[in-house]
Parts: sequence; C-alpha cells; structure tokens
Amino acid sequence: MSEISYVVVFPSVFAKNKIPALITNIKKILKIRNQKFNSVKREGSIVIVDANDPVFASSAINLLFGIEKIAIARQVSNDFDTLVDEITKLGGNLLLKGEQFNVRVEGSPKGYTQKDLEVAATSSIIEKKSNLGAKPGNDQNYDKLIYTYVTKRNAYICIYLDEGHEGIPYGYHKKSALCCIYDELSAVSCLQTIREGFQTSIIVCYNKRSDLTKLAKILDRILPVTLAEKIPIEFYKLAFKPTSKNYQKLVGLIIEVLVNVAKTKGFNYVSLPVSPIVFPISYVEYAMNRFWQENIIPIFPLGGIGKEVFQSARDLGLEKYLRNIEVVITKRFGDILKPKKTEVQVCLQTKNTVQVTIGPNNVHDILDSLEE
Repeated sequence: MSEISYVVVFPSVFAKNKIPALITNIKKILKIRNQKFNSVKREGSIVIVDANDPVFASSAINLLFGIEKIAIARQVSNDFDTLVDEITKLGGNLLLKGEQFNVRVEGSPKGYTQKDLEVAATSSIIEKKSNLGAKPGNDQNYDKLIYTYVTKRNAYICIYLDEGHEGIPYGYHKKSALCCIYDELSAVSCLQTIREGFQTSIIVCYNKRSDLTKLAKILDRILPVTLAEKIPIEFYKLAFKPTSKNYQKLVGLIIEVLVNVAKTKGFNYVSLPVSPIVFPISYVEYAMNRFWQENIIPIFPLGGIGKEVFQSARDLGLEKYLRNIEVVITKRFGDILKPKKTEVQVCLQTKNTVQVTIGPNNVHDILDSLEE
C-alpha cells in the first residue's frame, strides 16, 4: 500500500452538480495559501487532492464553501479482502485503549455491500486489536469513527475527518453582490451571501474605534473565502452608535448607503440582512421597493435561515457576540425610519478606501490604514 496521504473533498449536496467550479476554487485557494500540489481531480462524486502537505492543504481547502466534509486519507485498493486488512491496520492504529469505535463505509463498492465491509472490518479489528480492549459502538455512540469511502477505482481510509461549511462554490453564479457589514447579524448575512455562490464586494459602516476593531476581526474571518489576494474595502463612519433601540433608524440609513454605493459602482445585486423571520414584513417590503426603484436586485440571504444563524456566527468566531445577535432577533421593531438626505450624504462623505492584502496582518493593516 502506498503511504501517500491524499486530501479527499466531499462536495455538499448542493455542490454535487458544481464540482468543476469547486475544483477551480480548490486550486485557487491552494495557490493563494502557497500550498504546493501535484493534482486536483474528480473521482466519481468526490475530489482527490494530491498535495505536498495534506494537513495545511486540507486546512486551506476547508475555508471554502460547497464542501460537506473533508478528509486526509490513505488510498488503497477497493478489493474486499485488501480493504478489510487495511481498515484493520490503519483504523486499529487510530484507536486508544478501551475506546468504542464505529466502522462506516460509504461510496459505490462493487461485488460487496457497504454493510458487508463494515461487519468484516469490525470483526477483524476486535480480533486483531484485542489487546486494546476496544469495543464496537454504533452510529450514535462511539469514541472514534473509522471512515472509508469506496469509488469505482480506489478506496480511501480516512485518518482525519472534519465537517465543511456546506453551501455552493464561491462565485458560481458569476454575479457580484454588494454587502454592508455593520454588526454581527450583517456579517452573518454577508457570509450567507458567499455561501449562496455570489462574489461579494464589502463595505463597512462603524461608529467608534471599538466598533471598528470588532468589525475588522470579523472581516479577517470573511476575506480569505473571497479567493482574492488583494481586496478594496470602503469604510463609512456613522454619526450615531447602532443599538437595539435605534435599529430601525440604522437599517433605513444602511439601505440608502447601499443604494448610493451600488449606483455609483454599477452593482446590479445588493445583499441586505433583513429577514421576515427576524423583522416585520414592512422592512422587507420597504427594502425591496427601494432597491427596485433604482433597478437594483435585492438579495435576502437570511430569508430562510433559522437557528443556523448562530452556527454561521460561530464560523466567524463570534461566539462571545452571540448574545448581541439574540438581542436583535428577539427585539420588537417599530416602523423603519427613513433617514434625511443630509444624514445619508454626511455618511457617504466619510468614505475611506483600504486596500487589504489578505494575510496574517489583516486586522492591523485595516486599523493602521484608517488612522493615517
């Protein structure tokens, strides 16, 4: 058996018919992250990456959307007897003393069923690793999952397995949407826009330095998935501090800022974090009508999202801000407040464009640039 480890990418259910776009994005992110690779190719319904460093490559690839799960695996023959031996050897080596394990096989085996292989491999591990005292578990109760995926040509025994971020490949629609980030919920909305396959151009609205620091940290989590090495971001300063009490005023102002920027920059699509699950339907109607007046197509990425909003927030590293999101989505809102033209113009005049080079110093680069 070859000792080469491969990165195995399992497309999300919505990306199974978009694998060529996913492969393109995998190659892009590896090049941006300076991860050398020999090949990225499709094998049935999965993608196999032959990378020089599978650990760092898998970490980079798992920034992408369109992935259900990602693994580092050993490639072996899909012959039944060979697979039983290799699962016993590799899977058994992953076990610690007394652990419960679960052998799971998926894919498209020929000449035998997935269940046949699971039972045979489980029995073999029990017999040959008896010194460990390892016991078989089940799909609901186990300490270690021994996962194998079988294709028509090979089989892949996973030595590491992680969940992906679902969605579809970035930029699949070949359409750009303008997003505005001004708080945690708007950041989740921007992430959802990316997850739905739009290219994004981001503007940021903030009031104080402390707000800017928090938003810069959020941006640091979003920018790597845009598959750009450099990205311009426009910053606008608000004349008031956004709170749950003046949220309807904030939303009204953000809508007008987005309308003006979209018209100036020529964007046909604008993403807005207004959802009928969270806000009164009047907010959605107002936003839709305002954008349609300017021949701009509004996108509402939070439209059908429920409690998943909290998982998206965790994806952004916003665990300590979950309470802020909860305050917004549980608030009783009054009518949306349309801002005065002078308020909109004052905000637009504070524009400051920062050219961000994607890297480890994103937050400091943003903060330093806005101090100049």
